[in-house]
Amino acid sequence: MTFAEPQFLLALVLLPLAGLFLWWMQRRRRAALALLGDAALVQRLSAGVNWNGRLQRTILWFLVLALVIVALARPQWGSQVQVVEQEGVQIMVVLDVSSSMLAQDVQPNRLTRAKQTISELMDRLNGDEIGLVLFSGASFIQFPLTSDYSTARSFLDAAQPGIISRPGTVLGEAIRTALGGFDPQRASQKVILILTDGESHDDDPLAAAQEAADAGAVLYAIGFGSPDGEPIPEYDANGQFSGYKKDQSGEVVLSRLEEATLQQIVGSSGQYFRATAAGAELDALLTALDNLQKAQLDSRLQTLPIERFQIFLSLAILALLGAELIPERK
Repeated sequence: MTFAEPQFLLALVLLPLAGLFLWWMQRRRRAALALLGDAALVQRLSAGVNWNGRLQRTILWFLVLALVIVALARPQWGSQVQVVEQEGVQIMVVLDVSSSMLAQDVQPNRLTRAKQTISELMDRLNGDEIGLVLFSGASFIQFPLTSDYSTARSFLDAAQPGIISRPGTVLGEAIRTALGGFDPQRASQKVILILTDGESHDDDPLAAAQEAADAGAVLYAIGFGSPDGEPIPEYDANGQFSGYKKDQSGEVVLSRLEEATLQQIVGSSGQYFRATAAGAELDALLTALDNLQKAQLDSRLQTLPIERFQIFLSLAILALLGAELIPERK
């Protein structure tokens, strides 16, 4: 036998303490009666009390409480196979792994913070499928749509700037890659979630975003960085800081959060959020996702334990009825 809510069993410890308290109160009561001095009078006053009945009622009441506590702990034994319907939305996450995401205007840096946001998102999803597209100078699907969040995290951890050798930031191509990752046979809402600083080179992300919207996808974006700009740190082969990225004229390159671009990409049907230290953007995103229409994504056979709390509740009711049937007086 196992318990789904074992913490309730801790309340059983209180029952012996309550029993000791009642025993102590009974002793005090008898001592108080003895102080009256007339034993015959005390005997006559208590002659009609069903002391054995009172003891039996008390025992049954304690049994009722114990059975209710066990029922609250949800005892389970045995198993049964059930068809579990999985409902939710399809979410393709588009993660920028270009070198500008190493800027540290968001702590510890933009990329690490973005990955933390994705991980926290998976912690709070319930039945939705999630896939991941990585992009810098090219894009590819790191893992396809799945509801296996633990496996997805292992692939998310591998997302680093060096995973794509081609430099640049092709956000438009990444949006098209994400669009191709959806299952067209499913009626569930398609969501593209972009995590980036908004910089894009060599393509037109607005055209790609329009293609996605025309295909029925809702776009959301979380912007990481500061509009004021931040230098991009560079590291040697040993992972040691070697300086900041410079342009051809030797000037330090500043990477800025391009909020206007991201706001245009999400359009009127989606939403843009700026990453904050408190993480309020994730709460706002989840609220938006909750308002989307969910549909069946999958159905599968699952072996589930059989709940047995009904047995203990039934026994508690019988014990309660038994206690009420015992008379207090002879």
